[in-house]
Formats: sequence, structure tokens, C-alpha cells
Amino acid sequence: MTAMTETAYSTKTKIFHWLTALLVVSIIPLGILASDAPFETDAQIATKTLLFSMHKTLGVAVFLVALARIAYALTQTKPAPLHPERRVETLLAEVVHWLLYISLVLVPLTGWIHHSAAAASAPIWIPFANHLPFIPVDPTVSDFFGGLHWLWSKVMVVSILLHFAGAMKHHVIDKDETLRRMWFGHNAYTARAQGVHRNSAMIALAIYAAVAGIGASFGILGQEKTISSPSLSTVSSEWTVHDGTIAISVTQLGNVVTGQFDDWTAAITFDENATGSVGSVETTINVGTLTLGSVSDQAMGKDFFDLVTFPIATFTADLVKLEGVYLAEGTLAIKSARVPVTLPFDLTLDADTATMVGTVSLDRRDFAIGESMADESNLGFGVDVTINLTATR
Repeated sequence: MTAMTETAYSTKTKIFHWLTALLVVSIIPLGILASDAPFETDAQIATKTLLFSMHKTLGVAVFLVALARIAYALTQTKPAPLHPERRVETLLAEVVHWLLYISLVLVPLTGWIHHSAAAASAPIWIPFANHLPFIPVDPTVSDFFGGLHWLWSKVMVVSILLHFAGAMKHHVIDKDETLRRMWFGHNAYTARAQGVHRNSAMIALAIYAAVAGIGASFGILGQEKTISSPSLSTVSSEWTVHDGTIAISVTQLGNVVTGQFDDWTAAITFDENATGSVGSVETTINVGTLTLGSVSDQAMGKDFFDLVTFPIATFTADLVKLEGVYLAEGTLAIKSARVPVTLPFDLTLDADTATMVGTVSLDRRDFAIGESMADESNLGFGVDVTINLTATR
């Protein structure tokens, strides 16, 4: 097997080059197709998941091959440029080469971190690859690296196009050996002086940093809800809630995704000395303030909460105490559905301060949520709701 010298590339280098090219040429269209694929029905979700799994798996393969290729290249003597006297052209070629090397590491790595930090997404078909160590499951982390992946993938595409254009220019216009010496069987060339531009790597890194900075200035790297709702007005209540959450938990693609409503009000009456019926509660929920990982906006769609038509959900209930057990027995209204719900809860009283925690399991189908997703492997039917609050009289 031919070794790499100042005049020729080794066979291993050529294998790395063309294997990387094949992987990248496959992964880019897969990513575009996966991103643009609809995901409203079970069949569409299955197709989109398949495309993303293929894209991600090949992405990890690109990352591993790139590391091996770079490690091998560091042990070899790089062939000299064929036209060192063309200093600007040589500099541009070296910058593009560095952009490609950086792309082959950073683009798949940011995509990998984006996947690992997401609560639920299409799986990678490599057993060890689905969860990177030290990467938390956090939508903010996932969105940040997802933004970097999107931005830097554009740098990679432009670099590939420039690399291809340069190769064609040498092959068709200059008719020199630049392209031929990267093909198999062509190994002997006239030695030329090495014309290395030491700043080419720094220029490439600066381009990457600049693109990230531009993306940050446009909010591409931050978690930003594209759907918002006006805040609810305060309500008068015998008990005032000053701390609390309404959290939900769903299962998507076999992974648990948690979220919460950030804006809600509760009008509460409660008499701890009463028996049987001890009070009432009327909770109003601003549906548009739901944060649910990377699918927050999707959850607002017509087949789900249908925010445009039904921006408010309510839970109206009587509070009862039966044999020492507290229950909120009432009706949960989401969209056009009115469903009887009983919420058991624990209550702790300390003078005029009350703390309650309650959990109830619902079926999304009762509220016509996700009707197009009849396959529970895509989106589970069960939704766990946990309410905890602290209120003062």
C-alpha cells in the first residue's frame, strides 16, 4: 500500500477521502428530506423517524471516520501543492480544506449533542450512541446545539461546493494532476516546494466563530417559543396561590417528555374545619404557555391543543374530604371536550398556609388530542398531570 509523500497520497488517504465523500453525499439529502417531511399521521411520523435515524446514524459514522482520518493524516507527509506560485489560490484551497476538516468534526458532533440532549427523538442505530455522557437531557442545550448544527451544516455545504468547484477547475481548465492524484493508481508526480500558509487554519476557525456569532445575534442558538399567548388576568380568591406548577408528562417514541404550563390562575375556597364538601376550585390554564421540550410548538397545532381555536383550558371542581382523603371532583375542559376528572391530593396545613400535591392520569384521546396518532409507539395515550401549589389565606 503506497505511503503518503510530498508528491503522492497514500492508498489509505484515498480510501478515507472517498469514504468520507460517500457518507457526506448521502447524509446531506437525508437531512433535508427528514427536516421537510410532514409528521401529522402515524405513517408520516414513521417515515420521518426512519429518515432522521438514517441521517443521525450516518452522522455518527462521519464523525468517527473523520477522527480516524485526521489522526492518520497527522502521521503522514502531506503532498505539496501543484501550483505554490499561485499564493492566493493556494491559500483559498487550504482554508477550504480546513473548513472541511472542521466541518467533518463539528457538524456531526453538534448534531449528536442536540440528539442526546433531546427528551425524545428518532433513535441512532448504534447501541452506544443515543446518549452521550455528561450531556443533560435539557431542551435549552438541545436547542443551542441544534442551532449550531443547522448553521455549521451550511458552512459544510458551501465548503464542499467550493472544494468540488476547485477540483473541477484544476481538472477541466488547468488540466493538471490535482484530482487525478487523489484517485487510485496515480502515485508518481514531480516534487514541488511545499507552500503552506500557516494562517489558513485560523481563518477557517474564524469563519466558524463568525457564523456562530451571526446565528446567536438572530436568536438561532437560543430556545425561543414561536407561539405565545396573552397573560391571564389575576383572579380574586379566598386563598392566594404564590407558588406552584401544573406539569405534564407524555411518552413520545418510547421516551418520557415532561413540560409545564407557565401561566394559570386558581380561585380557591377551602374550610379545613368542614366535613364532606370542604371547598371549591376553578383553575384557568393559558394553553399557549405550555413548554414541552422540542415539541412545544407542535403541541399547539390543530390536531393537538388547537391553540388558535381553544386558547384556554379549565378545571372546575368541588373539594371533598372522605375518610381523611382529599379529592378534587370536577370537570376538565380542553378544546370542546368536557371530561369528568377526580384528582386525589395530599394537603399540608400550617396556620394560614396550605401546600397541596396531586397527580392524575388522563387519556389524551378523551380530549381529541393527537387523533391522527393512533399508534401509541409514536405518542402514548396516557398523560400524567402533577399539580403542586402553595397558597395563603
